[in-house]
Amino acid sequence: MHKGFLVWAAALGALAVILGAFGAHKLKELVPPETVSTFQTGVTYQFYHVFALLAAGILYAYIPGSQLLWAGRCFIGGIILFSGSLYLLTVLKMTSNVGLRGIGIITPIGGLVFIVGWINLLLGVLKMK
Repeated sequence: MHKGFLVWAAALGALAVILGAFGAHKLKELVPPETVSTFQTGVTYQFYHVFALLAAGILYAYIPGSQLLWAGRCFIGGIILFSGSLYLLTVLKMTSNVGLRGIGIITPIGGLVFIVGWINLLLGVLKMK
């Protein structure tokens, strides 16, 4: 078991619940519906990858190796880049700040990092006997 990944998964899972509740109850008072949708996409992908991170952390006990380490790292990095950029875009929209709109380019980079994580998870699992 990779304790660090499990700790990250628990913390990021709790954060996803908090952000999801905020998005469902308060955010719609502050921004247009399409911005709420963008925020919810960040929360949804964060949740998906929290479970992937849990899997990588648990699987590491059975098949330790660099692929599972990189899978977990990519899931954490992807959450920060993908979901974090969507949260930041929402905050910029909420505050009517127009200076950092180019931050959206980070989102697809985070998506690529997620894909690399899934590929590493696959390679790690294929090593199982």
